[in-house]
Amino acid sequence: MKSFVLRGLAGCAARILLALGVLLGASPIFAAAKSDGQQAPAAPPAQSPSGPQTTPRQPSIRVTTELVHLVVTVENKHHEFVTDLAQSDFKILEDGVPQQIRFFGRETNLPLRIGLLLDTSNSIRPRLQFEKDAATDFLDRVIRRGQDMAFLMTFDNEPQIIQDYTDHLSLLTSAIQDQRAGGGTALDDAICMASEKLLHAPLPKGPDSDMRRVIVVISDGVDNLSDKALSDAVDASIRSEAAVYSVSTNTDWVAVDNPDKPNKYNMDPGDKVLKQFSDQTGGRVFFPYSVDDLAESFSTIGAELRSQYFIAYAPSNPPVNGQYRQIEVRTDRKGLLVRARKGYYAAAPGSGPASGK
Repeated sequence: MKSFVLRGLAGCAARILLALGVLLGASPIFAAAKSDGQQAPAAPPAQSPSGPQTTPRQPSIRVTTELVHLVVTVENKHHEFVTDLAQSDFKILEDGVPQQIRFFGRETNLPLRIGLLLDTSNSIRPRLQFEKDAATDFLDRVIRRGQDMAFLMTFDNEPQIIQDYTDHLSLLTSAIQDQRAGGGTALDDAICMASEKLLHAPLPKGPDSDMRRVIVVISDGVDNLSDKALSDAVDASIRSEAAVYSVSTNTDWVAVDNPDKPNKYNMDPGDKVLKQFSDQTGGRVFFPYSVDDLAESFSTIGAELRSQYFIAYAPSNPPVNGQYRQIEVRTDRKGLLVRARKGYYAAAPGSGPASGK
C-alpha cells in the first residue's frame, strides 16, 4: 500500500540550500579564454520550433551583444560528471550550421545578485516557517559581505519588495522572519518583477562589471492571481539572464518500493510550473522530502553546477531579425550526454536588455 511521507522539511531545506549555496559561491555564468576554430558559414533561415506545452512561445536566451552564452553539462553513461574536456572537444551548431567558439572556461568566482522570492500566500500557511528557516539558512551560507547582494520579495495577492539589495545578513534575516501568510498567489507577477529588478542590479565595485544573476523561489508553485501569464514570467527571467532555482514546498510524497527511500510518484501542476522555470533558465528545481534521503541527492546537484562548461560563440549569421534559432552542443567523445539550452531569439545588438552573466 502506498504510504505518504513528509519528514523533516526544515532540515531538508537547509541541506538543499547548503548545496545551492556552495555552487553559487563558486560557479559563474561565463568565463573567458582563447578563441578557437574558423569562422562558420552563413546560417540558413531560422526555424520556428514549437514551444513548451504550457506556453504559447518558446522561451530562450535573447542575444543583445554579438555573443551567445551557454552553460553546458556533460555526463557519462554512469551519470558521472565529465570535467576534463577541452574547447576542441565541443562543437556548437546553430540551426544546423557549425559555429566558432569564441570563449571557453569553467569555474570562476563572480559576484552574485540574488532575488529571494518567498511565497506568503494562504496556500503556503502550514509551511511558511519551513520557508523562512530555509531562506535564512540559504542567505547565511551564500552572501559574502562586500561582494554579493540580495533582495527579499514576498508574494501573495501581489509581489512586494520587503528588503532592497543589501549585503547585510541581519537586515535580510529580520525581514524574512517578520513575514506572515495571507491572500492569494501571484507567482508569475513576482518572477516578472524580480527579473526586471535583476536587470538593473547594482554593479560590483572595481573595473569588472560582470556578475551572476540568480532567482531563488520558495513556493508551492500554485498561481491564482497573477496579471502576467506563465510564458511572460519565463521569458522575463530569461531576458534578465537569471538562473531560477526553485524549492518546492508541496507535500505529496509517497513510498512506492522502499518505505525508507520515499519517491515522489507524481508532480502536481505547481511542481510542473517550478520545474519549467528552472529548466528554461538553466537552473534546477528541488523537491524536498526527507533529510537523510536528500543529502546525497543535493550534494550531487551542487557538484553538477560546479562541473559545468561556459561557452560563448559569435553567430555566423548576425542576429538581426528576432527569429528563433536552435542551438545544439555536441562533443566528439563517445558515450557522453551533453545538456545545454536549446535556443535563443536573435535580436539585433543593442535592441534588448543589457547582457549579463
